[in-house]
Amino acid sequence: MEKGYIQVYTGNGKGKTTAALGLALRAVGHGFKVLIIQFTKGHTHHGELRSAEKLAPHLTILQMGRDSFVSKDHPASQDIELAQKGFAVAREAVESKSYDIVILDEINVAVDYGLVALSDLLYLLDHKPDEVEIILTGRNAKPEVLERAHLVTEMVEIKHYYTQGVPARKGIER
Repeated sequence: MEKGYIQVYTGNGKGKTTAALGLALRAVGHGFKVLIIQFTKGHTHHGELRSAEKLAPHLTILQMGRDSFVSKDHPASQDIELAQKGFAVAREAVESKSYDIVILDEINVAVDYGLVALSDLLYLLDHKPDEVEIILTGRNAKPEVLERAHLVTEMVEIKHYYTQGVPARKGIER
């Protein structure tokens, strides 16, 4: 990649991870190498994991979370440890330029919950190599992150069938 930018997908609406996955699919189609690190996610039934297996080695997805709810006010030590490990992998991937695109899925939530320090994320963004694109997803992106981004999209929920009791559906939300 000649010039990589910083993109942020945030907001309370559905579609942040989906947008990043769509971008990853498009990039792989053009021969780019993509790494997705999913913070706070450990559900192995997500369809994107199966897709990544079929697109390997061009697309890699690493889940760095447990298959359980993360408490914002009292995160478990295991949640903090997993997020820290995921961020270390992200830092190495960006600094080594091993991937053209690094997607940090739900990193905004990990920062908001105190699992990853905002200062660490800002340092990564400030020192990213020019040829690496970084995409950040998740609700509650910090203003400092938005300032550094070249593209910011806010997903706004207008209506969602989840509020009517429809659970996450296979192939659509998971």
